[in-house]
Amino acid sequence: VINAEVYPKAVAFGLSIGAEISRISVFDRKNYFYPDLPKGYQITQMDKPIVVGGSVQIPLEEGSSKEIHVTRAHLEEDAGKSVHDEFTNRTGIDLNRAGIPLLEIVSEPDMRSAKEAVAYARYIHQLVTYLGVSDGNMSEGSLRCDANVSIRPIGAQELGTRTEIKNVNSIRFLKQAIEYEARRQIEIIEDGGTIEQETRLFDPNRGETRSMRSKEDAHDYRYFPDPDLLPLDLKQEFIEELKASLPELPDERKQRFISEFELSTYDAGVLVADRETAEFFETSATGRDAKQAANWVTGDLFGRLNKAGLSISESPVSADALGGLLDLLADGTISSRIAKDVFDEMFESGKDAAAIVDEKGLKQITDTGEIEAIVDAVIERGAAQAEQYRSGNEKIIGWFVGQVMKETQGKANPQAVNKLLRKKLQS
Repeated sequence: VINAEVYPKAVAFGLSIGAEISRISVFDRKNYFYPDLPKGYQITQMDKPIVVGGSVQIPLEEGSSKEIHVTRAHLEEDAGKSVHDEFTNRTGIDLNRAGIPLLEIVSEPDMRSAKEAVAYARYIHQLVTYLGVSDGNMSEGSLRCDANVSIRPIGAQELGTRTEIKNVNSIRFLKQAIEYEARRQIEIIEDGGTIEQETRLFDPNRGETRSMRSKEDAHDYRYFPDPDLLPLDLKQEFIEELKASLPELPDERKQRFISEFELSTYDAGVLVADRETAEFFETSATGRDAKQAANWVTGDLFGRLNKAGLSISESPVSADALGGLLDLLADGTISSRIAKDVFDEMFESGKDAAAIVDEKGLKQITDTGEIEAIVDAVIERGAAQAEQYRSGNEKIIGWFVGQVMKETQGKANPQAVNKLLRKKLQS
């Protein structure tokens, strides 16, 4: 019987790209004998896939975009995986994913470079993770690409013979594989040869593609309807209910972040690239300075997470905790310099900002009398620098600010320090 969790995810994907959802789709058996398929056939959808058509707009450089059309998306079961690089003179077979449900998304040949293919792959990754169709973990095989590559002379209309690079499991390798394969085909054509239609694999250690097997045609697989699985008959009410329950999609959220939070197109794009990041940002930014929140998320937080090898879902600093830190900055409890130290402590200990500030006595000094006494002492020690300031070297004010902040361990209010220094140095 069909896995009941699978077809709603396929329909959700189809609806998100504006595709036609097939009210009736049929499962077939694709027959072939290969070590990665122990039972000798793969359950798939040949003639009547669940999703037909649709398109996505992929972002390109300099803010432009390009429409990539989708031919179809069909349900099938995963096969095993041939492992060629871990053994000498033999091939291993990894059957861990054999039989796991798979949604195969087939695009039209609209991409004209490895960069466009990468942009498309990133967009699909973003879309399926937003929808909950997949966790998108490429290294574990949750999402991977088969790249079909062909070349043609400039001005030619007909596409050349294609080769298929199977199971590329990272965006970086996808770019390398396509660029290598395009160069390989160009060299063959320029030397007077012809391209053989075949399936190839990408060797990341050597940065090259290698022949796997000749590419079979559809009739070689002897497709026929699966005798165990009934056709999938979807009611229109079910499709409409699913459509109404779709989450906010990446492009919609990006536009909302730009209008609601007044973010730049770039910042909004970075923050919506991942659903968890977008939700983290929105929680920490709501009711606060959104630009400041974006800077903390994409700067300090991303930096610490990357260094620690953690995803945002594993962050020791929660969205609410970051919001608490931003509140302390906004009401003047701590300075921006102290905030950096507090954040580092939050990341290491998991404590809230307010608790750290109280424990370590880090509240900003706003008492003008206390700051004034320190300013007077610093000016007295820096008579030479004071003379430079009075002679027109206004940049030297930075030296005085630094000295005051050092004396107060960064706790003095910078605006108050600057105001007092200028007043006293000019007198």
